[in-house]
Amino acid sequence: MLGAGFLRRYADFSMSRLIYSLFFYLLLPFAFVRLWWRGRLAPAYRQRWGERLGFFLPPAQTGGIWIHAVSVGETIAAVPMIRELLARYPHLPVCITTMTPTGSERVRALFGEQVFHVYAPYDVPDAVQRFIKRIRPRLAIIMETELWPNMVAICHHNKIPLAVVNARLSRRSARGYARILPLAKSMFSQVDLIAAQTRTEGERFVFLGLPAKNLLITGSIKFDISLPENMRVQAMQLRQTLADRPVWIAASTHAGEDEIILAAHRQLLIMFPELLLVLVPRHPERFDAVEAMILKQGLSCSRRSHSDLSAQPQVLLGDTMGELLMLYGLADVAFVGGSLIDRGGHNMLEAAVWKLPVITGNSDFNFRAISELLIKKGALQKCDDTASLVSAVENLIANHELRAKTGAVALDVVEAIRGALNRLMAGLDNYLRH
Repeated sequence: MLGAGFLRRYADFSMSRLIYSLFFYLLLPFAFVRLWWRGRLAPAYRQRWGERLGFFLPPAQTGGIWIHAVSVGETIAAVPMIRELLARYPHLPVCITTMTPTGSERVRALFGEQVFHVYAPYDVPDAVQRFIKRIRPRLAIIMETELWPNMVAICHHNKIPLAVVNARLSRRSARGYARILPLAKSMFSQVDLIAAQTRTEGERFVFLGLPAKNLLITGSIKFDISLPENMRVQAMQLRQTLADRPVWIAASTHAGEDEIILAAHRQLLIMFPELLLVLVPRHPERFDAVEAMILKQGLSCSRRSHSDLSAQPQVLLGDTMGELLMLYGLADVAFVGGSLIDRGGHNMLEAAVWKLPVITGNSDFNFRAISELLIKKGALQKCDDTASLVSAVENLIANHELRAKTGAVALDVVEAIRGALNRLMAGLDNYLRH
């Protein structure tokens, strides 16, 4: 029988949230087993476990802005917003949380001591309460749609405004929330602001319980991506070491895609013997396995971490963290991964901002609106197998005029719809200027 202390502690929980919390407590041992298992290939997963339960030394200054970005992609997307917040509110400390070691590395590389960083707590009440007590944020900002019921409820209980920015909600994700509608409606009703990328996605949030007055349509802040001048210089210097070789990049690839890309590259080398493939796997724990795969295919390979292109390799393996955007600057054509398998794709705009023609697979539900816009303007092609990938890359590599025209259109798309960051900041200012 449940004790009186337990009942008092969880008296304000809805039944759905109580069941969810108890279920999550039961899953905690398996979550740590999974961390240990992933640590076989990425040892950082076996470190700093206390942070995932809310145990860490609090920062010297609290009462500022908490920003949660799950991993690398969300962290990079958040960079323009974080820099703007640091500039507008230099007196407010910023805490950034992630869930993955790669996200953690990105935060530290990008911001150093400008921000306080820890892993986000697992979504059990005790861990979230400990985290909130140590950080005491004035505003919580969640990137995209990393929403957790206890995180939302505890912020609401502590009168901490919570905003979800650059928010997206695919039809498939909305159906998933609909399966737990009572819990979803309770959670979304307590969110203070959702800055959605599109009107369609915003309407899905309202259906799931978000008060309509709390919806703001901003567009994607990923369109506000910019290329620092030092990055342009670095890319130009590296490109000069390649002489006049044609280059295509396959970026943010996943298991199941590299085989297709390497098979395509072997065929393309018959037509373009000097062609270089820059292959950048999404996850660092796969670097060694992908290198072995390249060599097994009989292709010569250099690793970016060794910075040696003098051997004129057929494949350059991008095995460094935080350089993907720069590596796009080496290429003439870009393939964006996570799209030949059912992962929903990755950010095509990082290629578009370099004036590159973009190719993806058919899976693009994470970036559907952006994908449709680029296709409509003629800046993106889709492929679904080796043959269609070969055809798309071959056509663009062989036709300089087409390549230049398509790349220019891609950049035009980015520039025409900039402004999401300004619209977002206008919404966030309401919670910070008082």
